[in-house]
Amino acid sequence: MTPAGDTTDAAHVRCPRPDRLELGEGIRWTDRGVVLVDILAGRLLAAAGDPGDPLRELARLPCPLGAVAPVAGTSDTWVAAAGTGFCLLAPGEAPRRLARPEADADRPMRMNDATADPFGRFWAGSMSYDADPDAGSLYRLDHDGTAVRVLDGITVPNGPAFTADGDVMYLAVSARGVVRRHSVDPVTAAVGACEVFVTVDEGSPDGMVVDVESTVWIAVWGTGTVRRYLPDGRLDRTVRLPARQPAGVRLEGDLLHITTARVGLVDPCADDGALFTVRVDVPGRIASGYVFREPVPPLREVA
Repeated sequence: MTPAGDTTDAAHVRCPRPDRLELGEGIRWTDRGVVLVDILAGRLLAAAGDPGDPLRELARLPCPLGAVAPVAGTSDTWVAAAGTGFCLLAPGEAPRRLARPEADADRPMRMNDATADPFGRFWAGSMSYDADPDAGSLYRLDHDGTAVRVLDGITVPNGPAFTADGDVMYLAVSARGVVRRHSVDPVTAAVGACEVFVTVDEGSPDGMVVDVESTVWIAVWGTGTVRRYLPDGRLDRTVRLPARQPAGVRLEGDLLHITTARVGLVDPCADDGALFTVRVDVPGRIASGYVFREPVPPLREVA
């Protein structure tokens, strides 16, 4: 089925960097520039310098790395959803563990996509390596480094993404083809009942970002498209890519950056796994940071 709304075709999408990632996701525009991850390789990468330069590796972990957020009040420390939980990353130091909520799960689990909300809390989904139905959860990492399971019974969670005031959260249940919308209490961070925001009948909703008009850009895995949805769920615009598996999206001002993946493709094309950029009409906001209010524990195991 062809999506409705305006369409930007692949001819207007730029792919200047030479890198090709296995599973490029978690792209963020931060106060330190644009960063992204190659999840299964455990790599944190910076899209710095000239637009045609290769990506620069900031860190490499011995476990999957879902996404990061800058730690507020620092110049070079990141909080990461990695392995079976959360850790802090800083140049020249071993990763320092905060929590491993999925370490004792009854099946092999890993963390997936993650983001910080406008109040400085860090939210991340977990999933089983085999994408078992309903095996995933959504966690919130509070300011003291404590991980709280907020939702469970999720099949491959992606996002989440928050509105500017932080009282609405979008969460993709990718394997079900659904993006849910939850209310969030700004004081207690309690998550309200969900409603279906968008149902995708082809492909799977993956990474998301909310722009300054409170519309939601969604990477739709398996379709070669990124789609912009209005707050009432109507499709407004579609960007077509010369790559089949868009996985992450982020606005850097009026530049929409899109990560893609080669993983699982028997015959990947030249652009599968590339980082794409297209100019759009409505800008986005810089990503929020994680506010950590306790001394860093000297623990080093992160798997």
